[in-house]
Amino acid sequence: MLKYTIGFLKRKDEILLLNREKPSWMGCWNGVGGKIAENETPDQCILREIGEETGIILSDMEFKGIVTWRVDGEEEGGMYAFLAELPADFPYPTPVKTDEGILDWKKLNWILHPDNAGIANLQYFLPTMLKGEGPYEYHFVYEKGRVAGFQTKSLEKGRDADVRFLPADTRKAGGRDG
Repeated sequence: MLKYTIGFLKRKDEILLLNREKPSWMGCWNGVGGKIAENETPDQCILREIGEETGIILSDMEFKGIVTWRVDGEEEGGMYAFLAELPADFPYPTPVKTDEGILDWKKLNWILHPDNAGIANLQYFLPTMLKGEGPYEYHFVYEKGRVAGFQTKSLEKGRDADVRFLPADTRKAGGRDG
């Protein structure tokens, strides 16, 4: 089972990002999210995390896929990815200092700029996620702290993606996420 969620709030041509003060991705800009609690679905987790970390209360976010990784040939992990489009006039002044780091609206062209070293790994998957396609699995291979490989794979609706609706303790071991 995947243990984490990540969410992106889009307003016009901006995404609300968090510059993290803690590992992982300390000092980098990334989406908002966190660890899935016991008996919590990924959908419930991302709504809770967005509320806790930003104060923005949402009733739903669109499931966009999963981001998975393998580190130095050993450690594996992943997170469920979500997107919400906010109204163009949605009032949320930034920057905002939080316990997790600094929240700020960042323009898409800044986020996706190839020379931007302050972004986690968003340049690889955010453009596809924003096109409205999917869901996809975005898989990273890291070696010595750097991206050594990246692959995008379509998830079958109704099979691969529906596991997100099950609470963590009811997922079967040995399955895709078990």
